[in-house]
Amino acid sequence: MSEPASISTGIASRYAIAIFELAKEDGSLDQLRADTDTISSSLNDSEDFRDLIHSPLYARDEQQAAISAIAERMELSSYMANTLRLMASKRRLFVLPELVRDLRRRITEEKGEITADVTAATELTDEQRRKLAETLKSSVGRDVNINLSVDESLIGGLVVKVGSKMIDTSIRSKLNALQNTMREVG
Repeated sequence: MSEPASISTGIASRYAIAIFELAKEDGSLDQLRADTDTISSSLNDSEDFRDLIHSPLYARDEQQAAISAIAERMELSSYMANTLRLMASKRRLFVLPELVRDLRRRITEEKGEITADVTAATELTDEQRRKLAETLKSSVGRDVNINLSVDESLIGGLVVKVGSKMIDTSIRSKLNALQNTMREVG
């Protein structure tokens, strides 16, 4: 791991431990999970939000004001909102993606769950998510929390990563396999 990455991981880890312990003490891990899901989807969906946390062009007070307004609009818990404001005052918002990953890991471990990273060609409906979670639960024997991302280049199907296992049912991978087979024959 490179030094800047390990520094970012260390910073994110310290914030994650603090928020996690406060939420655990307060019995609000479900709210913390909802906060991490909200922030994660905002990071995925909003280029402006990503720019806010990464750009050095925003002054410290501008970042604090913006993150306060965003936290209020997202209806984040007081723990998360206060932490984001503190991170903005210390110019540490750039570690937010790592903070979210760390918190998700801690929450799933605490609840005895496992996280499945799922990449789909299109957004899954709630029913599709539920069925996928049930199927994965029957396979791994534990409750499964789905971390979904969309990649239209898959054309169709899913790529599912659970622990060290990866299942790729995407049309893109099938086309690549077919193309390789045709090269071997020709």
